[in-house]
Amino acid sequence: MFRLTIVYDNKASQDFTGSWGFAALIETNRETLLFDTGWDGLLLMEHMKKLNIDPASIRKLIISHQHWDHIGGLPEILQANPGLEVYVPASFSKNLKKEIEKKASLIEIKEPVEISHNIWSTGELGGKVKEQALVLETGDGCYILTGCAHPGLTAILDSASHYGKVKGILGGLHDNEEFERLRGMELIAAGHCTAHREKIKEIFPAAFVEIEVGMRLDLR
Repeated sequence: MFRLTIVYDNKASQDFTGSWGFAALIETNRETLLFDTGWDGLLLMEHMKKLNIDPASIRKLIISHQHWDHIGGLPEILQANPGLEVYVPASFSKNLKKEIEKKASLIEIKEPVEISHNIWSTGELGGKVKEQALVLETGDGCYILTGCAHPGLTAILDSASHYGKVKGILGGLHDNEEFERLRGMELIAAGHCTAHREKIKEIFPAAFVEIEVGMRLDLR
């Protein structure tokens, strides 16, 4: 089982503040990981405090892609937890990678790779915007965690399907209109930059969930 907590998103429950960007905490029975950092590091830290999340408990940080609304909180996270393992697409700028290496162990991602037990990176996907997503394998199927899904659902799902049947997808779905690729999923948790969330909700009402800061989901 994975416990997923949304710590940064455009939308928020009343105890939190919505802000453009995305970050999600992944807890397993082995370790805690953070996926993306939003853009406002101080707000990210404020949300973590409210959610009783100790930044020092995070062992690995995965960055989906090099857009400001996903990397903005990097300085605060690295200040709070130096020595983190930070996984970034290999296409990240050389200067940014050098800055990360000053405070963390940097791992560059090109091909699909296991990052933690039953958690894989899809590898670096896409053309103009290079991005990685995560695949969480439960033993009874997989869930995909995306930052923005710039490479498109087909590329992401084709990579993730190597690890088993995809049961759900969570995160930003950008302006993707490949709606048929979502058919049969048990969970479609759309947030951040999803342009067609109302259309997705209309087509898949039983599976659709609106992401907001403070939400916790147990993925089995």
